[in-house]
Amino acid sequence: MTLAFWCVLLAALMPIVWAGCAKIGGDGFDNARPRAYLRSLSGWRLRAHWAQENAYEAFPPFAAAVIIASMVKGPAAIIDILAGVFLLTRFLHGLLYIQDRSTLRSLVWLAGFGCVVGLFLVAAS
Repeated sequence: MTLAFWCVLLAALMPIVWAGCAKIGGDGFDNARPRAYLRSLSGWRLRAHWAQENAYEAFPPFAAAVIIASMVKGPAAIIDILAGVFLLTRFLHGLLYIQDRSTLRSLVWLAGFGCVVGLFLVAAS
């Protein structure tokens, strides 16, 4: 399995990391009603929940881009690099979200989105 495919797996797991940050150690968490608990959050825990949602939103285009670039037999090294950078930017994005650093978070998001666009461009060439 290629590095890029491992990055897809890790990107699929990343929302769970941010969900754990939002839930673990918080007062009043009820696994029977997790959505009610999440609606009650504030501060960094709420931002961790938002990071989870954003990680879920970013995953489908990334996974599609890796699969498509690989299917058309784009250069494996470039696909691996773009996938790795995407994964790094998504992790930094979550950390910056939790820290409430919105401008830097948006710049990191843009870099990650650029990796997805780059993967599609690799597929197109």
